[in-house]
Amino acid sequence: MTVPLVLATFLVFIVLDYFLNRRKAVHTVPAEALKAVPASLGGDYVDGFLVPENVSYHPGHGWLVRERKNIVRVGADEFAAALVGKVGKVELPKPGQWIRQGQKVLSFYRDGEKTEMVSPTEGEVLEINAEILVNPGLLRQDPYGKGWLVTVHVPDEESTGRNLVPKGLVRQWMREAVERLYSRQPALAGAVAADGGRPAEDLLAALPNANWKAVTGEFFLTV
Repeated sequence: MTVPLVLATFLVFIVLDYFLNRRKAVHTVPAEALKAVPASLGGDYVDGFLVPENVSYHPGHGWLVRERKNIVRVGADEFAAALVGKVGKVELPKPGQWIRQGQKVLSFYRDGEKTEMVSPTEGEVLEINAEILVNPGLLRQDPYGKGWLVTVHVPDEESTGRNLVPKGLVRQWMREAVERLYSRQPALAGAVAADGGRPAEDLLAALPNANWKAVTGEFFLTV
């Protein structure tokens, strides 16, 4: 008698629980979406120019940083931004456009002149920085942050990576670029030293005889 009584008691509880809870809705708490946290670029200075450690560089002074697999963000390094200086207009490739590594795809306008920069990678443009089109000054103010230019889907990261400056040679490469600029424009070295070692906002502005298009094109590999 004991076992049937226990089973009957459990059955009663199960039936009661069913009738008491069947009208209650099941509530689920949605998981909070993960917010993208920008990776710290870190950084170091080479002859006064900021050269973040976690960024990859193309010999034409474009940079790229991997956001996730096959997706990179592209910009111009501080050396390039200082050479370009106070531009009035920036032109970028359109979303959906396929760009090739080493192709002239980034344009900067100043006082009626145009200079171009090559793409540091190859792939399909996913997004452009609309803000820099409205405020070109961001290129110089924050070249590795708000001054970014485009994001690109890169199907073959390994292949395009071979044409970037090797990580262990970045400092030497940047130092040689700065020395080459100062040897061409000796007045710049004195101006930078007087400013505490940091480059002026607009490097070539104080040199009226400097050919802006020629100088930028030499370092951007477009002449």
